[in-house]
Amino acid sequence: MSSNKITRALLSVTDKSGLLEFAQRLSAMGVELVSTGGTAKMLRDGGLAVRDISDLTGFPEMLDGRVKTLHPKVHGGILHIRDNAEHVAAVTEHAIQPIDMVVVNLYAFEKTASKPGVAFADIIENIDIGGPSMVRSAAKNFNDVAIVTAATDYEAIADEMEANNASLSLATRWRLAKAAFATTAAYDTAIANALETLTEPDGTHTQPATLDEAAVPQALRLNLPLKGTLRYGENPHQAAAVYTDGTTKGIANARQLQGKELSFNNLVDLDACWELASEFSEPACAIIKHTNPCGAATGKSLLDAYLSALEADPVSAFGGVIGLNRELDGATAEEIGKLFVEAIVAPSFSAAALEALAKKKNLRLLQIDPAHPKKALKQISGGMLMQDADRGSLETVELKVVTKRQPTPEELTALRFAWTVTKHVKSNAIVYARAAAAADGTVFGQTVGIGAGQMSRVDAARFGAMKAVLPLDGSVAGSDAFFPFPDGLETVAKAGATAIIQPGGSVRDAEVIEAADRLGIAMVFTGMRHFRHG
Repeated sequence: MSSNKITRALLSVTDKSGLLEFAQRLSAMGVELVSTGGTAKMLRDGGLAVRDISDLTGFPEMLDGRVKTLHPKVHGGILHIRDNAEHVAAVTEHAIQPIDMVVVNLYAFEKTASKPGVAFADIIENIDIGGPSMVRSAAKNFNDVAIVTAATDYEAIADEMEANNASLSLATRWRLAKAAFATTAAYDTAIANALETLTEPDGTHTQPATLDEAAVPQALRLNLPLKGTLRYGENPHQAAAVYTDGTTKGIANARQLQGKELSFNNLVDLDACWELASEFSEPACAIIKHTNPCGAATGKSLLDAYLSALEADPVSAFGGVIGLNRELDGATAEEIGKLFVEAIVAPSFSAAALEALAKKKNLRLLQIDPAHPKKALKQISGGMLMQDADRGSLETVELKVVTKRQPTPEELTALRFAWTVTKHVKSNAIVYARAAAAADGTVFGQTVGIGAGQMSRVDAARFGAMKAVLPLDGSVAGSDAFFPFPDGLETVAKAGATAIIQPGGSVRDAEVIEAADRLGIAMVFTGMRHFRHG
């Protein structure tokens, strides 16, 4: 194998973060720098000697920059095998100079394509051609060429070269090549996904380019980089890892401020409690155990919401995770600190909150940049299921009172709250809730008892009542799906609920409504079901 000393590097990047410092270190080692357009200008402005790509190829950049690196003197310089005599003879005959390192990152296609109302022409123009071609050429010839696609690699590469006479080991070049192919795969996936959402172009049409606006894609393309391995999965005998969508948003990308390593189960529960807490505009708290809420509440303040959520089921809350939709303040943190919990997720943490919880060194604190999934995926044997994420809310439906008795304003507030919580409870689900009034008369919601994951809706009603710590008299109930028979409603009424919210749609709706009227219960139909099967 030939010497792996790097004597010439081609640099052409969209994201120029850290490039000048990296190029300065390369130049100091005697590496000749070849560059294109804006990258070359930036390096020259930084005081470096740079050779234009047109000088290397003998051909000018043209077609608004579409053609600049697509040339035999570029790809020949990258692709020829240094230990192959015929390759060496060919490049010598055609005066092709070796390129030993390629530093490339690609046009910001996803950023452009995701802009609302982006013009079709702008989407197409941001498809990089020369960049991926150079990346693939260099990665294919990793035995002789180093391909650098991530600015996070600059420092380690420069360090290794400085310690080894401007050379890089085969292990490093192989690592970089694998990362490069992953980069082009992700890039092509992003392009295919975005273009699949577009109708036939007319040359001027402005169209959306987001997956959630598309019909069902013809292929499900996923490319999520590994963020890290986990100690194990749901159980110690299961290997596990977490992958990221490449953004800074959501639970997978949340910033851990303190605490032990996050587990698979922690992440699943944290995602569940964040999704529930973030449903509400007023201060809200969700306490989750095994993905089901054991307590949830809204309040005038975050402290009120937390205390109400805890009051609903303090026994089950022990060892759970907590989701908050506001910055965690010091007073609320002091109260949470009295309970053993595994983790807390919130949009931010005040200095007082961090100080209050600092002594609980194992408690995991996650700061989240809010995001909600657009699609829900579930693996089954032989394939994958995909559906829209359940973003349905009462804001999108018209409530229909189907009983003689109308719900009171307080009952209606509690019904809306109960219905929102049922969306986050495993089916069959019955949620008992009540309205709690603040000193100024503002009414908030609080769970009273939750029946989750039962095979029978009647059993869900019974279990929710059994779990209740607070009085059920005067409560309301939410059911994630219709009552197929009056017995479920009768069980709810027997427990003490005075109003119920459910989708309706059973062939026996008339019987259920008649039972509600007989029992003096107010009943509201939503026309929307919230099954949650896992």
